[in-house]
Amino acid sequence: MTTQETLAGLSDIVADLSRELPPRARFQRLLEALMNSFPCDATALLQLEDGRLLPRAVKGLSQETMGRSFTIAEHPRLQEIVHSRGIVRFPADSNLPDPYDGFVDTPDHHLYVHDCMGAPLHVDGRTWGVLTLDAMAAGSFENIDMKLLEAFISVTAATIRAAELISSLESNLQRHQLVHDSWLTEQREAKLIGESKVMRHLQREADMVGRSDLSVLIEGETGTGKELVARFIHAHSPRSQQPMIQVNCAALPESLAESELFGHVSGAFSGAHKDRTGKFELAHGGTLFLDEVGELPQSIQAKLLRTLQSGEIHRVGSDQMHHVNVRIIAATNRNLETEVKKKRFRADLYHRLSVYPIKVPALRDRGNDIALLSGHFLQHCERKFGLRALRLSADARSWLMAYSWPGNVRELEHAISRAAVRALSEGQPRDKVIELTPLYLGADPVAIQLNDDTEAMAMSVAPQLSLAEAVDEFKRELIRRRLLAHDQNLTATAHSLGLDKGNFHRQLKRLGLRE
Repeated sequence: MTTQETLAGLSDIVADLSRELPPRARFQRLLEALMNSFPCDATALLQLEDGRLLPRAVKGLSQETMGRSFTIAEHPRLQEIVHSRGIVRFPADSNLPDPYDGFVDTPDHHLYVHDCMGAPLHVDGRTWGVLTLDAMAAGSFENIDMKLLEAFISVTAATIRAAELISSLESNLQRHQLVHDSWLTEQREAKLIGESKVMRHLQREADMVGRSDLSVLIEGETGTGKELVARFIHAHSPRSQQPMIQVNCAALPESLAESELFGHVSGAFSGAHKDRTGKFELAHGGTLFLDEVGELPQSIQAKLLRTLQSGEIHRVGSDQMHHVNVRIIAATNRNLETEVKKKRFRADLYHRLSVYPIKVPALRDRGNDIALLSGHFLQHCERKFGLRALRLSADARSWLMAYSWPGNVRELEHAISRAAVRALSEGQPRDKVIELTPLYLGADPVAIQLNDDTEAMAMSVAPQLSLAEAVDEFKRELIRRRLLAHDQNLTATAHSLGLDKGNFHRQLKRLGLRE
C-alpha cells in the first residue's frame, strides 16, 4: 500500500464525518479503510467501560467477538495498550496471551506467532477505548509508516467524537421536541374537570402525589380519563419541565416491546438499520407513562422490573449500560390484584408500580359533572367547527343525566362531537345558535317515547293503592309498553329494562303477565 493510497483511505474516512451513518456502520467503514491501508489481517475497535473493553466493530475476527467483553485485568496485552501513551507493538514471540485467540478467521481459529499492535484512543481528554491490529505473518509491521498510522489513529478518535456528537445532537433534538410537545399537550389537557365529591377527592390525591416522586398506578374503567390524570400529576411535579413520554403497552407487539422501551443498536435484528433510543432514555429526567400496563407480556414484565429496580438499561444488541432517572406512572383498566392472583401479572412488578394507587371514578358516579363536561365539550366543538354557539335542549340535558355512559367521559365527548356533525349535516346554520336534541346525541327514538310515557304512567297510578301495590302496577304497565315497543320480543325487552332473561321471566310470573 503506497502512502498516496493510504492518504486516499484517510480522505474517505474524513468525508464520512459529514455523512449520516449509524455508529456501527461508521466504525466498520473505518476498520475497512485501516485494513486496506496497512498490512493487517484482523482489527478491532473496543470501547472502555467499567474496567471492560466492549467491541464496537471488528474486521477479520469472528462475529462472535461482538458479543464478548474483555475485562482489562484478565488481558495483559489490552491492559498495556489502555495504559500506554501511544502505539504499542508486541514482539512476535511474546508470551502474553492474545485476547483474540480462538476468534480469528483462520482454519483452526488460533493465533500462533504473529504481529500484534494497538493504540489507546483519547476523546475529549478521556480514554475512550483502544484500536488493535493483528497480522498472521511475523514481521508484517516492520515497515509501517508510524506517522501515517498515528494520523489514522487521530482520525479514528475524530470519527468516534463525531459519532458521539451526532448521536447526542439527535437525542437532544428529539428530547427538545418531546418537551415542547409534552408542554403543549399538558397546557391543553392537564385540567381535571368536575365538582363532584369523588372528583374533588381525585384532584386532591393527584395534586398531593404529583409533588412527590413516587410511582403511581392509575386504575379505572376504559374512557374515564386515566391519561389526563397522568398528565395532571406530571404537570404538578418537579419534573414538569421535562417530557412525559407515553407508551401504549396494549399496542406493543412482544417482538418489538423490548426495543420500544429500551432502544436498540444498528444490526441488532432484522430491520434495525440504525441505532434507536428507547422510551426510557427519552424520558430521562422526566416521566414515563405506561398506559394499559396490564397488557404487557410477562417476558417484558421481568425486564421492566429489573430496570425499575436498578435504573439501568441495555439497548437490544448492546452490552453498554445506560443509567436512567425516570418517574413511572402506570395506568390500567384491569384489576391488577386479580391478575396477580391468576398469575398473569408479576406480583413484584405490581408492588413496584402501585406505590401510590389512584382510582378514577366512572362517569355514572359523578353526578352533575356530566353537565360540566358537556359544556366543556360543546365549547371545544364550537371552536373546532367554527360555530357561533352549541346548546343542549332540556330533553337532551335530561337524557345525558339519565344515560349510564358505559364508555365514560370518552363516550360523552364522542356523543357531543357526533351530535354537532349531525346537526350541521341537516343544514343548521353555523352563525346561529344550534340546539342539540337527544336524537342528535344518538338516543333511541323508542326509548325517548318510553321515557315520556313513563312520566305519564307514574301520574296515572291510582292514589288509593299502597306503595307496594303502586310499584307493582307501575311495573306491569311499564313492561306492557316495553313489550309492545319491542314487538313482544322477551330478550330485547329484558335488555331494555336492564334485566337478565331469567330474572325477567320471574318478574312476568310474579306480576301475573305470564303463566
